[in-house]
Amino acid sequence: MESEGAVPILAVPSETISFNEWNITVERSNILKSMCTQGANVCEKNSANCCELCTYKHALNLPHLPGLVFHKNKLMLENKYGAKMQFGPMDALKFVDNGKDEALEVACAQKWCDTRSELMKCKRFDWTFTSPYQGTLNEEFRAEPTDIPINKDKLLQREDILFFDDITLYEDELHDQGISKMSVRIRVMASGFLILLRHFLRVDDVLIRLHDTRFYWEIENDYILKEFVHREAPCSLLQDVISIWTNPDELQNYLPVAVRELHKLYF
Repeated sequence: MESEGAVPILAVPSETISFNEWNITVERSNILKSMCTQGANVCEKNSANCCELCTYKHALNLPHLPGLVFHKNKLMLENKYGAKMQFGPMDALKFVDNGKDEALEVACAQKWCDTRSELMKCKRFDWTFTSPYQGTLNEEFRAEPTDIPINKDKLLQREDILFFDDITLYEDELHDQGISKMSVRIRVMASGFLILLRHFLRVDDVLIRLHDTRFYWEIENDYILKEFVHREAPCSLLQDVISIWTNPDELQNYLPVAVRELHKLYF
């Protein structure tokens, strides 16, 4: 088992499988470089030679990026009808509060900011990189609210796994004050597929938060069930389970639900 802040080993850079009426592609990359490769503080916007780091900076308008950004990591699914969904770090980071709303205020925020540049200190933004991102879907999907939940019991039934991957999009250790991690996981079985897009935030001794978006498709359906759940609790209420603070799969059972939204995505 990898440690919480470990960097995943780069596997096959790109892989595509065909499953039923879907093409599923996983792309992987190394970490986005932390310095401009053109030798400039910031490359000129829209320049043909703009480096990948500066492309991110211009697109996101955040004073600081997470410590680890896997800038080319991506999960994409497209079916024969043209419906397409994808999950990538750029789109996820676009949902981070860049200062327009109130950011999470905790005692360690000032300590975290003190390690950044003077320019960063004068700009407010959500230094926890919390993102309510729920994936990027094209116009071929039609969303309708539903009260039908994902059948968790069926997912627990023994079934051969045809394909599995777990991809980190970005991660930051919050100056050793916790963890902020966005990842996407896919599991393909003979009966369908399940995707879990998760943002996990732990600010030590302050707060633990989960944003989980699940997409579940069964092969007999012309829709995907989508479930978004926001869970969180102060660390003071989680002292009895401190041993699993680094394990969001276990922690989700102890975090109260703040928001739950269910949709059918027709394609």
